[in-house]
Amino acid sequence: MVETTLSGAQHHILTNDYASEWMGIEVLKLDDGHATIRMHLRQEMLNGFGMAHGGMIFAFGDTAFALACNPANPTPKQAAHITVASGVDINFIKPAFQGQVVTAVANRRASTGRSGLYDIQIYAVSPDEDASDPTASDPTSGELIAEFRGRSRTISKK
Repeated sequence: MVETTLSGAQHHILTNDYASEWMGIEVLKLDDGHATIRMHLRQEMLNGFGMAHGGMIFAFGDTAFALACNPANPTPKQAAHITVASGVDINFIKPAFQGQVVTAVANRRASTGRSGLYDIQIYAVSPDEDASDPTASDPTSGELIAEFRGRSRTISKK
């Protein structure tokens, strides 16, 4: 399954997340209300124009959103609930291309009761830049390619 690359901790929601595994998503950082992830854009993630398919960028942002919304190590009380998307918007700013490394940085902006608001910025770094080492530079140092805003709702786990 998907492993983290920095902390050694794994988020429990990735255990059976086969989409994130296929996408090759790596977790770089997890905190309460925050997640930073990355992936390498592969040929099968491209659309007919030779750029990253919007659905791939959306799915990538959605994974960062889910990781920021749900605690990595839930208490027994928290484990009885899950936080899911109640709505999302994405704005594609620039295209990304095969070989680039994309990074998503998700942050909680507000949380009241069972509802939350999260902003996720997605950046792309060219393969000639050193994106293989997540500690080498700020994850936001690439070009901003998309802004994702998610609205969350905490519900009972069924």
